[in-house]
Amino acid sequence: MRIVIVGGVAGGASAAARARRVNADAEIIILEKGPVVSFANCGLPYHVGGEIQDRGKLLVATPDLFWNRFRIEVRVQNEVVSIDREAKTIAIVEHSAEHPGGHRSELSYDRLILATGSQPTTPPQLQPLPSNAFHLWTLNDMDQIMSFIADHAPKSAVVIGGGFVGLEVAEQLHHRQMNVTLIDRSPQVLQPIDRLFAKIIEEHLESKGIRLVLNAFLSNVVKKVDRATDVELADGRSIPTDLLIVGAGVRPRISLAEQAGLTIGSHGGVVVNEHMQSSDPDIYAVGDIVELHHGVTGQLARIPLAGSANRGGRIAGEHAARGQSDPMGSILGTAIVRVFDLTAACTGLNESALKSKGIEYRSAIIQAASHASYYPGAQSMQLKVLYSPFDGRILGAQAVGGEGVDKRIDVIATAIHFGGTVRQLAQLDLAYAPPYGSAKDPVHMVAFAACNDLDSAPTLIEPTALLDGKQVVDVRTQRERQQLPLPNAIAIEIDQFAERWTELDPNLPTVVVCHSGKRAHIGACWLRNKGFKNVSNLTGGMSMRSMDAS
Repeated sequence: MRIVIVGGVAGGASAAARARRVNADAEIIILEKGPVVSFANCGLPYHVGGEIQDRGKLLVATPDLFWNRFRIEVRVQNEVVSIDREAKTIAIVEHSAEHPGGHRSELSYDRLILATGSQPTTPPQLQPLPSNAFHLWTLNDMDQIMSFIADHAPKSAVVIGGGFVGLEVAEQLHHRQMNVTLIDRSPQVLQPIDRLFAKIIEEHLESKGIRLVLNAFLSNVVKKVDRATDVELADGRSIPTDLLIVGAGVRPRISLAEQAGLTIGSHGGVVVNEHMQSSDPDIYAVGDIVELHHGVTGQLARIPLAGSANRGGRIAGEHAARGQSDPMGSILGTAIVRVFDLTAACTGLNESALKSKGIEYRSAIIQAASHASYYPGAQSMQLKVLYSPFDGRILGAQAVGGEGVDKRIDVIATAIHFGGTVRQLAQLDLAYAPPYGSAKDPVHMVAFAACNDLDSAPTLIEPTALLDGKQVVDVRTQRERQQLPLPNAIAIEIDQFAERWTELDPNLPTVVVCHSGKRAHIGACWLRNKGFKNVSNLTGGMSMRSMDAS
């Protein structure tokens, strides 16, 4: 049996290795149109910034390694241009030193795995790219950026796109002592997280010297000869630059799949079953080009991330090689990014996604330390969970902070994968020692807050909620109130609450507020137990509400 894999990197390379591990006799061939079969594309920004100094560390596997270790044949600079499903053949154009004009050939297959990936999009104002403008998607892109920096020593840079890659690149160019401006047409960076959490990242970027220009639409790029000198925005602003990095999104490479007549879904990806088979059972698809079932909605979604590409490749390789495999499972879009001293992570759906899909939700926000606060080095984090108001099923989560963000999001992603509820999240038996966590972990704390909300003990309201017509009780200290004022609130510090609660009107809808929500919970519980019928806690407290005003 001959298994032909179109594309390497994550999905294709994983498929090839797994196919060999379960079938020692199949002929396995990887066709890669580029010069490198498998590289760590997520590591590219860190070589640009110098954190990964050895370029060779980014080469995950070479053709020699594939052959010597697995007896898998790799043909680089071989571009597959068409598929004949009836004949079960593919047409190939080889671009090499021996064939500079391109050598055409055909290759038959028994099983075909498409791992053609995605490609960066280029705004029309940048077409063609000026000589000092680059994407950062391949090793060749990275090498060109490195060469340009070495030859021209740019002092300023503009990064277009405030997604994961854009933030990583902005950070790394800053490490190279450039003045960096980050431009995005959206009102916030990092679209998968909610606005107030994104605001924390934005303020941190600005504190590090990154200039943020949001809600900005590119209108023109001024060039001198073939080099960009200024980026002009629709509002009339002009930003000078020596270097331009374009991270405005990616689109799937599905032309082969379309030409072959495979079913393409509403999100622009190849539709596959749980074994990664396309509408043609002898053709599989993996990675950025496929649509998979989302673990929250149950609907198809296309989320181009390395983790699902690798897992999908493993499933496709095994099923192609022996006719059976475990199912792929769902995706959640779990992702993480480091931004200087902070980490932002998310899983599942955020508020805007839930609203767009008509899914009712509630949310809880807590502020906690990464480990026991009395143990040196504890770092603060904000953790948010979104859940169903009907059964408490977890719909999504986000975290921003220092160390420990990653493991909290991974724990919650695991719970979502198994259909977990906030009540079950509160019951998890998690590891604890002072250097690593707290006896009541942040995961527990946010789950406790959500359970209280579901039980109306007390209910939570959003940090951005209108407080007009409500009795607002501020239990913070005088100094805290001066730092972040809350107009028209009744000030009763929490340690005076037991004596002064009678100053409040039990017949009015009441909101209790503190800095993070923890002390407000104490006050709200007190009032609820004293017969107040309508009491709420401002989730996230003034620390999150202030983000809305800033």
